[in-house]
Amino acid sequence: MRQFILIALIGVLTFGSTLKGQTMTQSEKKNITQNNHTEVATLAGGCFWCLEPIFEELKGVENVVVGYSGGDVANPTYEQVCTGKTGHAESVQITFNPEVISYADLLRVFFTVHDPTTLNRQGADVGTQYRSAIFYHNEQQKETAEKVIKELEDEGVWNNPIVTEVTKFDVFYKAEKYHQEYYEKNPNQGYCRIVIDPKVQKFRKKFSDRLKKE
Repeated sequence: MRQFILIALIGVLTFGSTLKGQTMTQSEKKNITQNNHTEVATLAGGCFWCLEPIFEELKGVENVVVGYSGGDVANPTYEQVCTGKTGHAESVQITFNPEVISYADLLRVFFTVHDPTTLNRQGADVGTQYRSAIFYHNEQQKETAEKVIKELEDEGVWNNPIVTEVTKFDVFYKAEKYHQEYYEKNPNQGYCRIVIDPKVQKFRKKFSDRLKKE
């Protein structure tokens, strides 16, 4: 569904916005590693347009970038990832302050705003690029992810088994500029109104106490 919408949009995008996805710059990496108060989480749960606005609104989250992770092709374009042949998942890379929001709580939000029981699919978006995945950056994140998944399974939150992939982080490629803050910049676009907006509204209602103050 979303690919058809994008075909129409790409024709009106500037040449610069169709550049290949990029890895995080050295300055971006430096800012993250130098700030002892922040950590990084990399998550995939369907369309990255859906996840970005949700995590942007959480207290303790300092930055969210959409991109591609988990594949075996360097610097993939959106069009390449959409074929499902690069192995990448549409992902969000979240810089957060663990003193304000824990990694475990980020994951609890993550499991609330997407369906982790559908393999390689979220709603009408189908393909390995839409798989549910947690790309852990260290052993502590891995243990936390496994613990949260077990917690959800024990509580019977989902009727079907959780199929979320828990994989060691390798590399994250920043998506093209026009994908960044897509929901914020295109609130009246069809996919945003029909698919993303209901997710955001549901999230705001459930986690109202965790939202940043406007």
